[in-house]
Amino acid sequence: MSSSSKERPGSRLEALFPLDWDLIRHAGAEPVPHHLKKWWFCLGGTPFYLFVVQVVTGIALTFYYVPTPEGAYQSVAAITHEVRFGWYIRSLHKWSGNLMIVAVFLHMLRVYFTGAYRQPRQLNWCIGISLLVTTLAFGFTGYSLIYEQLSFWGATVACNLAEAVPLVGSHIGYFLRGGPEIGENTLTRFFILHIGVLPTVMFFLLGLHVFLIRSHGVTEFEDEAVPEEKRFFRFFPDHVTTELLIGVLLMYILTLLALIFPAGLGAPADPTQTPPHIKPEWYFYFNFRLLKLTSLKMSVLLTMAIGAVVFFWPFIEGFLARWLKMPEWVSVLLGVIGFLGFLVLTVWESFAV
Repeated sequence: MSSSSKERPGSRLEALFPLDWDLIRHAGAEPVPHHLKKWWFCLGGTPFYLFVVQVVTGIALTFYYVPTPEGAYQSVAAITHEVRFGWYIRSLHKWSGNLMIVAVFLHMLRVYFTGAYRQPRQLNWCIGISLLVTTLAFGFTGYSLIYEQLSFWGATVACNLAEAVPLVGSHIGYFLRGGPEIGENTLTRFFILHIGVLPTVMFFLLGLHVFLIRSHGVTEFEDEAVPEEKRFFRFFPDHVTTELLIGVLLMYILTLLALIFPAGLGAPADPTQTPPHIKPEWYFYFNFRLLKLTSLKMSVLLTMAIGAVVFFWPFIEGFLARWLKMPEWVSVLLGVIGFLGFLVLTVWESFAV
């Protein structure tokens, strides 16, 4: 028998890819805490799957989209009504974007109310908030690219809000518009942000986020009801199989939403006709209601202040606990009040005429 016939299975693959396969096998057999069998505790994988759907469907849509005032609306209409399965791809793109925002938000809520943002994971909380902001920016730029009447005027309001930022607002507003008013340069910049800048930022933040998770380890929560021998399970194939099943379920849900609620298309943008009721996408209802209750500058200042507190909260809480002996239940109470306030303003705006 020749020596080649005695080679163990996989040896040629190892020769072609000279990686540390023992390390990879060890990582695959890494024990995972039992609580991660619950979807609520491994929510981080859900927005990642949805982001993959966003990337794939977004690339497909890019082949047909024309980022000019003359061609944007017509190209979206052609994708929706003429391109084979174009309506389905566009609907998948829309619904995966919406569900991604929901999933990231729910993930941040879970992390907050389980205290998983505390020492030594403060920096990862900041990265998570940055991922949420990046996801919202994806939604805003993507919605604006349709160039229908509501998206055009929604972008107009957003640029006006950006212009109200203290000190640098005029520069931000001019940069986003690409000039004194929304037009061809605005679409070009939103398009570049949507398909180039934001994906790059997202991949960088995701890589850093996963690196810190791997470095610090997953937060463990003890459950006395679970026997000692069942408190951990293997990453591969147990956890990987669970995540794959969740991915399949997500595609099923996205397909149902695309079939029942396909992405629609309003009237084309008309800069000369202001619609009677301007509404942004639902994930900006909170800010829009603040704008209606206060003034332009005040709503921007309040949003910036709230955002800064949320972003730096792990460090703020640590300072208050160290110097003022603030108990942990205060953080929970503040989180409940903040969430209810956000929910009330969002629902209020959703029912407003």
